[in-house]
Amino acid sequence: MFARSSTFSGDPAGIDDGVAFVRDEVMPMLGEIAGCVGLSMMVDRETGECIVTTSWESADAMRASSDRLTAVRGRLGGMLQAPASVQEWEIMAMHRTHKTEEGAGCRVTWFRTDHADVDQGIDIYRTALLPRIEMLPGFCSASLMVDRSRSRACSTASFNTFEALDASREEAWAIRDAGVREAGVDVIDASEFELVIANLRVPELV
Repeated sequence: MFARSSTFSGDPAGIDDGVAFVRDEVMPMLGEIAGCVGLSMMVDRETGECIVTTSWESADAMRASSDRLTAVRGRLGGMLQAPASVQEWEIMAMHRTHKTEEGAGCRVTWFRTDHADVDQGIDIYRTALLPRIEMLPGFCSASLMVDRSRSRACSTASFNTFEALDASREEAWAIRDAGVREAGVDVIDASEFELVIANLRVPELV
């Protein structure tokens, strides 16, 4: 399974229009594209940062969609008054205890993996970190995506409410830091978002 993320550092005033555009126009269009298995959208209403992620059955399906979606990203970028930063990923882990609903809180962490054994890091995430993350109160789902060509990885954990997201922060950081040390990766950035569209249909991958 593969994914393409489009990140916009936009104008908070454009968030609602952007969400409506993705829900009303982009999602129906994606339903017509072979190999697409859903979309999610996360936003930070204070900063205007927005991440739209599409998921794909194969790398070929993802690449075949590229030209068609370029214009869509341009329209969304116009609403948010920001260009898109696009990255393509392989989905290495996906685990849900129950369906993640819109309005959930999400914590996203980006890693640099250029000095690490990526396969070992994936195994550490699946076998050591994910069971601990799953035990955090309010946990909904977690995923790990990897871009081997750019030596990058991205993990996301979602929680039922923002209160649960807040309550989990200290323990989540401790889990992350332990994993970083064991896997030999570096944290690039971490942010928290509101999940405004939850339509990723990626199967369980653990």
